[in-house]
Amino acid sequence: MDQEANAQVDVLAMFKALGDPTRLRIFEFLCACCCPVALEESGAVRPITGPTVGEVCCHVTGAEQINSTISHHLKELRLAGLITVERRGKNMICGVNREAVAALAVYLGHVVSNQGESGTCC
Repeated sequence: MDQEANAQVDVLAMFKALGDPTRLRIFEFLCACCCPVALEESGAVRPITGPTVGEVCCHVTGAEQINSTISHHLKELRLAGLITVERRGKNMICGVNREAVAALAVYLGHVVSNQGESGTCC
């Protein structure tokens, strides 16, 4: 498989993962959560590590307990390359894979720009 075909397979996996409403909601939540630093009430700045799996579950389902459905959705997003899940101590920390999001944006930009050039647009 050539590089372009590999890129299409990767993009297809991302679209498939985001095609589920729960996964899209999780992804949107994680996109909104990620920032490089946090300012504490004392004025101290600390790096943000990201929300835990439990926090994602609470946001999406309203339940405090992690259920197998959320675990499955997180797994699908991770396998599609859209998020990272990393163990830190007792916690599993979730984050958006910024490189995958950038690749998806490049793909969409490429598709839109090629549509106008081909002359096949209605």
